[in-house]
Amino acid sequence: MDRIVECVPNFSEGRDKEVIERIVECFRGKDGVKLLDYSSDRDHNRTVVTLVGEPHAVKDAVIASVKVAKESIDLRKHTGEHPRMGACDVIPFIPIKNFTIEEAVALSKEVAEEIGNLDIPVFLYERSASAAHRENLAAIRKGQFEGMKEKMTEEKWMSDFGPKGPHESFGVVAVGARMPLVAFNVNLNTSDVSIADAIAKKVRHIGGGLRYVKGMGVFLKDRNIAQVSMNLTDYTKTSIYRALETVRFEAKRY
Repeated sequence: MDRIVECVPNFSEGRDKEVIERIVECFRGKDGVKLLDYSSDRDHNRTVVTLVGEPHAVKDAVIASVKVAKESIDLRKHTGEHPRMGACDVIPFIPIKNFTIEEAVALSKEVAEEIGNLDIPVFLYERSASAAHRENLAAIRKGQFEGMKEKMTEEKWMSDFGPKGPHESFGVVAVGARMPLVAFNVNLNTSDVSIADAIAKKVRHIGGGLRYVKGMGVFLKDRNIAQVSMNLTDYTKTSIYRALETVRFEAKRY
């Protein structure tokens, strides 16, 4: 492969193995696409897929997976610890080889337009965002699936592509380009999720914590433990070690 882009689509299904398999099948054995990994979490009720490949081959595979999600996932019946606003919740494109961030932005907009043509509202985010207030995924997702209908009546939250209101069962999806991100979770030796929430608020940048860190507290029902779930948006500037040590420091308060 001369030009390589990575894509990490997140799907709001982590329990139904048949649905997960149908989604993942969109990325297997496709010319110009290599499926690197996928992981499902029952508590989060979410599956994260990682693939790389030639830009337009990746684009076609992702569109196919969104179609499967639209047919198979109904967010009106969805429960899980992870915030979500769409059956396919977010689709980031990351430049890897002979492919610039500007080209990743252009590719994300092509994908967004095609998804919009499927009668699914699309928000552009991160480097692809159409406005500064849309760069942060958490800002777009605030209110989640249940609050999106009311949210989208505001002019500042109209979709970039597709319908101007959420799809009744799919919801909406965020599509964009970004640099590599590290998802890093720290399990606590307590089942009290309020402690995880308090630690996350201290660690994440929006609460005055570490730059390039997003975080939230979640409860993992299957394991009966609380977890600090983090995304490091630039691990070269805020390391995994620093994030872990900050969580450890804050946890000592409890």
